[in-house]
Amino acid sequence: MINKRLLVKNLLAHNDENSFYDKKLRIDLSNKEGKAKFLKHICALSNTNPKNNSYIVIGIDDEVNGIIGVDFFDDSKLQNLINAYLTNAPIIQYENIAFPHLEIGKVVGLVTIRAQDGLTALRKNIWKYYGGTVFFRDGSISMPKAYDVEIKDVNSQIVEQLEKKASNNIEHTLDSVVEFLARKSQGLETQYKVFKEQFVICWSGKVKHKNGETYYSRVDIEMVNEQVRLFYSTLDEVQISFDEDSFSILEFVELGIGDNQKYHPLERQTLRFFPNGTYQLENKILFNPPYYDRRTLHHIYNTNLSLLNKMTNGIDLKEQELIDLRQLPETMLICQFNNVGEPVEKMKAYKNLLKAYPDTYKAYKEALRVLRKVKYNS
Repeated sequence: MINKRLLVKNLLAHNDENSFYDKKLRIDLSNKEGKAKFLKHICALSNTNPKNNSYIVIGIDDEVNGIIGVDFFDDSKLQNLINAYLTNAPIIQYENIAFPHLEIGKVVGLVTIRAQDGLTALRKNIWKYYGGTVFFRDGSISMPKAYDVEIKDVNSQIVEQLEKKASNNIEHTLDSVVEFLARKSQGLETQYKVFKEQFVICWSGKVKHKNGETYYSRVDIEMVNEQVRLFYSTLDEVQISFDEDSFSILEFVELGIGDNQKYHPLERQTLRFFPNGTYQLENKILFNPPYYDRRTLHHIYNTNLSLLNKMTNGIDLKEQELIDLRQLPETMLICQFNNVGEPVEKMKAYKNLLKAYPDTYKAYKEALRVLRKVKYNS
């Protein structure tokens, strides 16, 4: 097994990007330009390294080659995006890699790209790139090239050596388990379980009992033998279940108006472990959005816009307005699901103002994460 944290360190030790790996400060898949640039790099790395894995490391300050991290990203639909826009699409996997020195909630994103047979090309137009374009890596740059270019394998041995150097060992695994167990001192329940004598899953969280059900909040779940963070959230509630062959995370999102809050199942993630030393991650979206009287929602939407305008004009918010502001991302999300106004666009326009209110900003990012999951699934 590969310790992904060691793999990231070994990749960064090369310092400069090359034909089998790239590093990014962040990626933005919320618009066509961001998607197009991401697809360009996937296409180029797939074509330039056809016999082995290629990588994109996200959350890296290129000027100092330093690890600064990005927000936890758990979109299981990235492969769908790749398949929709690329012919001979590679198999990709996005993983969140935990680093101890990063602030809470930050990880390093690692995209693993495994090429398939034949050239990878754009299937259709996106942004300024035309369908049929083929990209290759020219050193550290992804460049369009002739479609009949000869594919050469020049990186397999280098990548194989890097992955071998990143092979896991028992010291890293034990250190991670001990670190998780130490979280009991923070008032968190901590557990671990070994599957098929190879895979170690650790999780921590704050336990809550409601209506006879057990939920976890402030949840952190890692497959520690690979240093991959499987789930992280300070806001959502989850239920955890497992047997000898699988580990399941049922994620809920709490939505409602005022005191009328309700848990809505959002997604179930299930890890299935096999005797041959492999595992499979299954994702299923379960979300059914709540619907409300449209007159009520129009009133809430206009109230939220009024709060945002007051913030823009530097007007101090009253106590009740601060409470409404904390609930703004959730109520705007409900408006979005009920097709009332343009709530997401408005929140994005006022993003920098929301940063001054940490709880509201966390809720804003969580609302976008929920929306992204539901949108890609539909």
